[in-house]
Amino acid sequence: QVRLIESGGGLVEAGDSLRLSCAASGRAISTYNMGWFRQAPGKDREFVAYIMWSTGRTYYTESVKGRFTISRDNAKNTVYLQMNSLKPEDTAVYYCAARQGGVSYTDSREWYDWGQGTQVTVSS
Repeated sequence: QVRLIESGGGLVEAGDSLRLSCAASGRAISTYNMGWFRQAPGKDREFVAYIMWSTGRTYYTESVKGRFTISRDNAKNTVYLQMNSLKPEDTAVYYCAARQGGVSYTDSREWYDWGQGTQVTVSS
């Protein structure tokens, strides 16, 4: 099992940037696919971004393309989510997730290691 701890959330204004970090422990994440999800009040948890362990290829939900960037530093056992041009609709608790294998990277039910989340609030 991989233990994940997110950090970097906060309260910002629309247009600002934040970088979330997800520090892993317990196992090296170099062979894990890593993802970021978010959950706004009253809504389901939704996929945000994903990075493959094997190729480094990345995938994003449409609403964050061109604004968010997922990256990983295997030497530090850490995954990042750089968020630029933040909008009020980006407000949510952001969760880091890890898995090996899987089919649908957008389905939260296929991810089995989760962090506790970090709150991101974007004011207008």
